[in-house]
Formats: sequence, structure tokens, C-alpha cells
Amino acid sequence: MLEVLQPTDEPGWVLAHEGYSVLTESAVESRFALGNGFLGMRASRSTGRGPTWASWLGYIRWASWPRCYVAGLFDLPNTEPPVPALVPVADWSRVRLILDGEPLVAREGEVIHGLRRLDMRRGVLLSEWTHRTPAGITASGHELRLLSLADRAVGLQLQRIVLDRDGIEVRLEASFGLAGLGMEPVRLESDLGAWRTEGTGKVVAMAGAAALHLNDVSLRPERPFPLRWIWRWRSSAGEVAEFARLVAVAWAERSAEDPAPLASAALERSTSVGWRAILQEHEAAWDAHWSDSGIRIDGDDDLQRALRFAVYHLTSAANPDDDRVSIGARALTGDAYFGHVFWDTEIYLLPFYTAVWPEAARALLMYRYHTLPGARAKAELCGFRGALYPWESADTGEETTPESVLGPDGKPIEILTGKMEHHISADVAYAVWQYWRATGDDDFFRNAGAEILLETARFWASRAVVEADGRRHIRGVIGPDEYHEAVDDNAFTNVMARWNIVRALEALELLWQRWPDHASALQDKLALEDRELDDWQDAIARIVTCLDPTTGLYEQFAGFHALKQLNVADYADHALPIDVVIGREQTQTSQVIKQADVVALIALLPEAFPEHGARINFRHYEPLCAHGSSLSAAMHARVAARLGDADIALRYMRETAALDLDPDPNSAGGIRIAGLGGLWQAVVLGIAGLNLMGEALELDPQLPRAWNRLSFKVRWRGRSVRLSLARDVVEATLIEGDAMDITVAGLTQTLNARSPLRVDLSSEALPSVAEVEA
Repeated sequence: MLEVLQPTDEPGWVLAHEGYSVLTESAVESRFALGNGFLGMRASRSTGRGPTWASWLGYIRWASWPRCYVAGLFDLPNTEPPVPALVPVADWSRVRLILDGEPLVAREGEVIHGLRRLDMRRGVLLSEWTHRTPAGITASGHELRLLSLADRAVGLQLQRIVLDRDGIEVRLEASFGLAGLGMEPVRLESDLGAWRTEGTGKVVAMAGAAALHLNDVSLRPERPFPLRWIWRWRSSAGEVAEFARLVAVAWAERSAEDPAPLASAALERSTSVGWRAILQEHEAAWDAHWSDSGIRIDGDDDLQRALRFAVYHLTSAANPDDDRVSIGARALTGDAYFGHVFWDTEIYLLPFYTAVWPEAARALLMYRYHTLPGARAKAELCGFRGALYPWESADTGEETTPESVLGPDGKPIEILTGKMEHHISADVAYAVWQYWRATGDDDFFRNAGAEILLETARFWASRAVVEADGRRHIRGVIGPDEYHEAVDDNAFTNVMARWNIVRALEALELLWQRWPDHASALQDKLALEDRELDDWQDAIARIVTCLDPTTGLYEQFAGFHALKQLNVADYADHALPIDVVIGREQTQTSQVIKQADVVALIALLPEAFPEHGARINFRHYEPLCAHGSSLSAAMHARVAARLGDADIALRYMRETAALDLDPDPNSAGGIRIAGLGGLWQAVVLGIAGLNLMGEALELDPQLPRAWNRLSFKVRWRGRSVRLSLARDVVEATLIEGDAMDITVAGLTQTLNARSPLRVDLSSEALPSVAEVEA
């Protein structure tokens, strides 16, 4: 067993954390979390920690916050206000080691050595420790844990334990942590348990098997309770105890369904092949994913490591086999935001999945299609037509944003994002269009995507009201900059809304051209008449955009330029967000921005910034942004990279990477997966200039001076392409699929299988603008 407990020896693939501090422990548990899109598990120490059952308290810091999650498993906890939240299932990794009647606990005795490593290459958590008890007994252990990427229902835990003296009465207990689950047991058997959520009636089944060998001899366990194993022996110094545990999980949406047979079947197929085969299949699955989605940066080891960390968590978060779930703001790595889904998924995560794992992208978009009824209901409740997606979404598609929260003084603070942050409907439509353009997935377009586009466009046409000035205004919204609430004509919202309507009309026309039967049926289903379509055309022409054609500058929202000017740089050294430092009132009356707003619009719709408009707007708004959101720096990095400002782009990329790579206590609630998706975008869509939405695969690379080469793969319309970008040369290889066009720095050529393409980017080799236009 010892050989599989060793990490990958290739540099740059392993993250390590040595020692223990209550200030950073929960953040480490988030950073090193495991996941496979179905299950998620924080990297809590399994041996040597005490029980955890009390709620998170403001005046007591948890030494550890163990959690295991199932994607989509939401219930209503006893909170005020009541808000759906992910339900943690049994903590199946805990091991208690009792020596001469005294439990081994980290806070007692001396932890001589403690090391946890996230082996990103293999997708495993590795731990090793040496602990001297108050009685002077020294115990050493190694552990491996994984959630299988090859069989998502399965988890594996291996431990190797050695004591330093003879004659110790050893008791090893392996159990499923069942206390404090917020679920009621409905079935408990020797190797199987099933629990039901009290509010929603969902059922989770967990099956387990465990074995222990002492010097290669199998020991029979005591089985006093379901899902609990106890072994006893008298130690000999240096003898090796090897422990292996397999777990299998299944769940059902309704209490009438029984997921136990699925969990039992998953456990049976795992135990039949053994833990070595489970590990090998898992590692092979990670190998395949790294081959498809890995990024190689030559010349920047720190960002290389950060990109691997980002891709590791992005891969861990998605499940292409389940289109009823999405990815929350902290994925399955922590409790923050209750597991809710935001615009983060469509704008910050979908580009990665669309480019390298389109099957996962499709499943995430189908989640939005399945929750379309909830979006329609919200629009109607708000007095509009079409589909208004919830700002925070769980499993039903209903709005789950709390209406208020209690402030530090105990007084309620109204939360307006769920009522006013409407741009999410356009964000979902944007992701739908981007996915279809990149993949050519016509089945999705016909049967799901077009309907989302039409219903979101219908919402915007009803939302944009004609006023006395003859223009159509969208009033009382919150844009991405959440420091300013109830604003009128937010540029991001309005321009995205207009874009949404344009794409919807284009989609409908395409349906009539290629699939007239589908077009007719969809128009009938939606009761979409010509008079309404004419109104959409009117909306396109008259929606206010806030663009000053004389300066090329967008006003972020009506009246923004009249707000008090504030030198944001004066507050850069404060540890607290700027709105906390200067207060809510001053924040709302000043030109200070929480996160990329107009800058985000530059990234998503560069065509809305003709000539030098992108640079004009970036230079204006970048100094005004206080980056009060983890989403912000990565979006600024992407735009700066496209503008050729490599130094600014790299600075923002490093800021984004540090949010989760550094042991920040604020990461205790889970990793900020949208920032990781944004980091990937900054490199691939920013530095490399990849565009998947054109008639050809497009690249316009602008490598930083220190980078020698950037290499990655991309999927585009059924093809797989390997790209290698150096300062003066781009090399493209068609790995799979038919011949295709590829455009590099404005020059389009044909890429054929088994015939790599080499494009010289030196100024002498590139065509002139006139030649390209000709």
C-alpha cells in the first residue's frame, strides 16, 4: 500500500500544507477538497479530530469543518429567513484511534509532523502525520482519499498506521459520522444506511465496506452498529496496520423511490474489483481529463501551478451525466452561499466546459432549461413576460435569494439582488448561444436552447419600457456592480438585453430556415405572434445603451458620472472591503465599483466597443474598481490581455490565483470556483485570444514577454485541436475530426488531419489589413 500513498514526483502537480493552525485549517479543507461532480468532500483530517456537531458560531472558530455533499441535495434548514441549502451527508472518512483507552486527538499531546498534499495529477488527497500522545506513545500514519472520477458513486480511503512500541491495546474505529445531519434515518443495515430530508423528502443511501490487515493478515472486525467497524489488537513496535474503506452513494428526488439498490450495486462492483482497480481507473480518468483540458505555460511556474489548480477544481465540479444539477458559487467544497447557483456558472465557468468538455457544458445548460418554469413564474410574479431567471437558484428554479439578513446590530438588512439583478437572464442566454456556436449541437439548439433564447428575449422586451423621450428604459436594476442598487439603465444590463433579443430573433429565423416544423411548434407553444416580434425589433432600436458616441465611453448607469469622485487607490491597503471601510451610504454615492461591470461587457461583447472604445472604457473604469468580489480581478485580466496590457493582465491573474491558493481564512466557506474559471478565461480567451463563436476557430495570441510558450487543447464543432503558441509562431494540430478553417491573427487557413499547421506571427510574415480584408 505504501507506494500508492506517495505523491506524483513531477514538479508543479502537488500542493502541500504542513502543520496546523486554527486560523487556516478550514481554508485548507476547502483548497484541498475532492470532487467528481456528483460528490464533494472537504479535506478534513480523518484521524485525530474530535466530533463536530454544533452550528457555525460567530464567536467561536471551528478547528475543522468536515463536509461531504451530494450535488443537488437541497433541503430547508431551520434558518431565518428559510433558504434552501445543500445538505451534508454522513462523514464517511472519520477514523478513531484509541491507544490504551485514550483517543488520539490532535489537541492533546504533540503533533510532531503533519502534512497534507493535494495531488492534482492523480486527483487524490494524501496525508501523513506523526503524533506523540501524553502517555508518550508515538503513532505515525499515511492516508489516501479520493472520490472516483471513473465511477462517481464511489469513494475510497486508505490508511497505513504504525506504532513505536509493543504491548499497546489498540482500538481502531471506522464509522459514518451520522450526528447533526438534518436528515431522518429510514433504513439502517450492517453495510447500508438511508436517510430522508425532512422538508423535501429526498432520500440518500450510503453503503460501505471496510477491511484491516495487520502485517498482511486480515483482522475480523466487530460490527456493533450499522456502518461501523471496530478492530482490536495488541501492538508490536513497527508493525503495519493497513486500512481500506469503500463507500458508495445514491439518491432519489422523491421519498417513494429507493436509492439503496443503486448504492448497494455500486459498492458490490467496487468490492468485486478491489481498491487497487478503483484507484487505477480513477487515475486513468484524471489522465484523460488532463490530456484534454491541461494547460502548459513555459516561463511562469507560479501561474502554471495556479492554472492546474483551477482546472483541477473545474474538473472536480462538473458531472455531464446529470443535467438536473448545476455548480454553485463554491462548488461542493463548502457551505458558503448554501450551494446556490448564480450567474457565475454561465459567465465564468461555461467557457471552460464549452471549450474542453462540451458534454459537461450541455448538462449545465440543460439545468437552466429544466428550471425554465421557475424563471417564467418569477417573471410573471414581477409583472413581466417571458423568463426571468432567479439570481440565486437551487434545485427547483425558484428564487432562493433571502429577502433580508440580520446585520451586526441585529437589525434586518434588505437583500435586493434577488429582486433587481436581472441581467442573469441575458447571461444564461449568452451561455446558450456561445455553447451552440462553439459545438454546433443542433439537437440542443432545437429542443432547449432556442426556447431559452426566446423566453429571455420576451422578458427583456417587456422589461424595457417606452417613455416620454421615445426611448426604452430598464429602470430599477442592479448591475454586476452591486455597490449601487436600484439604478436606471445599467449599461451592462441594457446592452446584454438588446443582444439577447437580437440573438433570439436570429435563432427563430434559423429555426424556420432549417427546421420549419420545430419553428412552427415552438411558436405555437409560446404563443409568439408577429405583433410581439415587431415589438422586439422596436426594443432593439430603442433600448438606451448609455454610450456617448462622441467620447466612446459608456456611462455605467444613468447618473454614475455625477456621483462623487473617490480615489479608490487610497483604500488599497485596507484588509476590509471598501464598502465596509467608508460605509454603505458613501459607497452608494461615490464612483467606486464592486467588480467588473462595463469591463465585463468589454469581455463578453467586444463588438459593442468599436475602434478604440474598449481601451477608452477600460482605462476609465479600471481605476474605479475596488474589486470587492472574487469575480472581478480575473475579468479585468482577460480584458487587459486582449488590449495587449500584459503586465496589468498578469497582476490581476496573480491576484485571482492568490485568493484560493493562499491559506486565506475567508476561504473557509469553499473555493471561489468562478474566480478559477475566470483565471482560465484570462489565459485562453485573453492571452491566447481564443474565440469559439465565429465561423472558424479564431486565435489572436499576445503572450507576455516572460512566457516562452502556451499550449492547450480545445474542442470545436466535433473536432479536437492541439494549439501551441510561442511569441512568433502558432502551431495547430487537428487530433480528431474533419478538416476545418482556423483564423490566426486575422489570417484564415485550412487545418487538415495529420498535417499540422504552422503560422509565422512575425511582422514580415503577417498580411496587411488590406490583404486580410481582400
